[in-house]
Amino acid sequence: MKPPILQYFACDHLPTHLQEVSRPFGELAHHLVDILPDGTERSVALRKLLESKDAAVRAALDTSEVG
Repeated sequence: MKPPILQYFACDHLPTHLQEVSRPFGELAHHLVDILPDGTERSVALRKLLESKDAAVRAALDTSEVG
């Protein structure tokens, strides 16, 4: 069973330029779920990856608003 946190790595609803930023994080999240055993540390890794993805998308928003 896939963990519910994976839903937050979906990126198809984003504009193309933000999908390009977000997609690699989602791919890595799915890969980690496939190769790591379920447990606390995997959950922590996924949460921190989600935080990182969110920050990267916000950074991309900042650059797109500047121009």
